[in-house]
Amino acid sequence: MSRAANPSSIAMSYSVVTGDLFAGHDAPGHPESQARLDAALAGVPTEARRIAPAKATVKDLARVHTNRHIEAVRSFCRECPPGRACYLDPDTYVTRQSFDTALYAAGAAWQAVERALDGEHCFALVRPPGHHATPDRAMGFCLFNNVAVATVRALNEISRVAIVDWDLHHGNGTQAAFYTSDRVLYCSVHQAGIFPGTGWPEEQGAGPGAGYTVNAPLAAGSAGADYALVFREVFIPAIQQFRPDVMVVSAGQDTLFDDPLGSMLLRPGDFGVLTGMLVDASSQALALVLEGGYGRSHAEVVRTICAALDGARFVPEAGRPKESTRLLVEAYAGEGQPVPL
Repeated sequence: MSRAANPSSIAMSYSVVTGDLFAGHDAPGHPESQARLDAALAGVPTEARRIAPAKATVKDLARVHTNRHIEAVRSFCRECPPGRACYLDPDTYVTRQSFDTALYAAGAAWQAVERALDGEHCFALVRPPGHHATPDRAMGFCLFNNVAVATVRALNEISRVAIVDWDLHHGNGTQAAFYTSDRVLYCSVHQAGIFPGTGWPEEQGAGPGAGYTVNAPLAAGSAGADYALVFREVFIPAIQQFRPDVMVVSAGQDTLFDDPLGSMLLRPGDFGVLTGMLVDASSQALALVLEGGYGRSHAEVVRTICAALDGARFVPEAGRPKESTRLLVEAYAGEGQPVPL
């Protein structure tokens, strides 16, 4: 492997990858529109280093997605009339510019990972999101899987990648991409029983990847105490045992108390707590890639995440985890370490 992760444990700087070009994929009024990214960007501190997104190649996409899927999306975009949104399914749309925009989203995810490998925390604020896109299907607002594309590219240079997905919904596409791999640890905490209907504890990987998928479905109404317990008792021990060369976060903030698509009760400060826990769990820098997040408090969350990347630490709000969360964590503890040695 040609790249060594930064072993330093000192405070690291952070940067943000984003740009105006993501507006090329837009359907005003849809939950996943440019307006929601604009709202999130209002939370980026003015002093944050901003980096323009670079374009991924079709070859990059093909490391994860089938050629048939790539060409189907590209063709559908070309056929979409200018100024219109055309729907691949009831939830997922494209415009004439969406294919190129999605290449920039995947490219920006790789930039975030690359900067993390160079020792700088980085948050790629991009759209369309990606964690629902499977190797052969677009779904759930997602065309291509940004985190998966960046991860596979990273594996050309390093040995192991850990992915933590805190989006409201299970990242079925990311799980599918690495389900049989022992080089990627995929940890997802999400609301149980909602779209896409996957992400149960018994989904643990297969073949060489058995044990490298860790799912924590939580009941509706779960709050920061539930998430912190899962991170502290399940995810972080698994990550530390796995010893990744880089950690990537599928950062979907639709678990916010005011998000219209979810039923979770996280507060903006809770994301600072979780970000700080991940930063402190490893000597490597953190790469984050935007997934969902549609609530009015999204900008405040982005501001909080940036503060945690910049060294601030947040005190968890008072509260007790749900009994169902404690039972889930105890079940993992009873099975021993989630990740096989």
